[in-house]
Amino acid sequence: MPKQKLTQEIIACGLHCPPGKPRIELCDTELPGLYIEVRATSPGQGTYYLRYKNQQRKTCHQKIARTADISLAEARKKARVLRAEIQLGADPRGQTKAAKAVITFDAFFTEHYLPYVKARKRSWRRDEELYRLRLQSQFGSRRLNEVSRKQVQDFHASLLGMGLSPATADHHVKLLRHALNLAVEWEMLDKNPVAGIPLFNQDNRVEHLLSEEQLNRLLEVLRSYPARSVCQIALFLLSTGCRLNEALKATWPQIDKTNRVWRIPASNSKSKKVRAVPLNDSALAIIDQIASPGSEGYLFVNQRTGKPYTTIMKVWSRIRTQAELPHLRIHDLRHQYASFLVNAGRSLYEVQQILGHSSPVVTQRYAHLSTRALQEAAGTASNAIRGSAATTLPTSLEVAHVGQ
Repeated sequence: MPKQKLTQEIIACGLHCPPGKPRIELCDTELPGLYIEVRATSPGQGTYYLRYKNQQRKTCHQKIARTADISLAEARKKARVLRAEIQLGADPRGQTKAAKAVITFDAFFTEHYLPYVKARKRSWRRDEELYRLRLQSQFGSRRLNEVSRKQVQDFHASLLGMGLSPATADHHVKLLRHALNLAVEWEMLDKNPVAGIPLFNQDNRVEHLLSEEQLNRLLEVLRSYPARSVCQIALFLLSTGCRLNEALKATWPQIDKTNRVWRIPASNSKSKKVRAVPLNDSALAIIDQIASPGSEGYLFVNQRTGKPYTTIMKVWSRIRTQAELPHLRIHDLRHQYASFLVNAGRSLYEVQQILGHSSPVVTQRYAHLSTRALQEAAGTASNAIRGSAATTLPTSLEVAHVGQ
């Protein structure tokens, strides 16, 4: 370890290892502890280091920068700052090791996040899909403390260039935010860099509400199409406003025909709460059409397999095509049921309770459907005014008599 006062000329011309040596250290006499490491594999260039002892009196080496990146004067300035911090109790090498000890986002997501949400979130498979398709390649190899706000915002914007909708792009950021919030909660990260990142928040909700003619066309197909079980499921959705998954998992013990109610257990409800769905005449009629309770107690059973349905989408696609409604989704039957209630003058609170929405904000999307009901309500004022006018205003004959 030759010691000498380092100069910029030495750095420009003297950074070479003697023959037979893989590396040397050029130690600075002006600033003790500062040295340049020169390797035989990189002649003409080296790396500035500061040698110091930590609080355990162990010799440590902290990398400052490459000689090609900063000048000797800048290296001495950085070394002095490091020495001052060390005298105050800091350990830069220990901090570097601690930073490197932080797990990668991939390890966090697969070993911590997914096991946690699998027991708590029904849509965890969607999270896994978003991560596998796009997030993993962008952030998987980064350590948790290396994920920056700028990186996430650039990634968020790039998703639109990939052809994704603004709402889908937002889902990626929401997943990152949720995952890193948990990392902070579990003390694996100091703060969440994704917190507060603005979303596109574009309303991409689609409603395919049926006109009276379209509804009649659909009902005609549902009453005559050969796949009777699937038709009964669709009519049941239209009669109760329930979700498809709730209907497919419905069992006979959940049905109380006497009190005209269907009690959906928390395990089948999206809100994870028990909810009671009122059964109207059309819903009860469908239940009565089912000859007998199906295998394992399920309401709707595939007659071909004898097992409960897991999906009806292939048959539904053929049904809606025959009804000339190719864009009608199965979930639109739930929206159609809500429109029945709102247009009949039922309050949004009643709709919220029947549909099992956890927040009135979700139900508010149906507010625009109540135009007819509001017009009828406004008409009551008109009727009152007309009725009052007929009894209090004088007729033309009375006016003529007064004039005489």
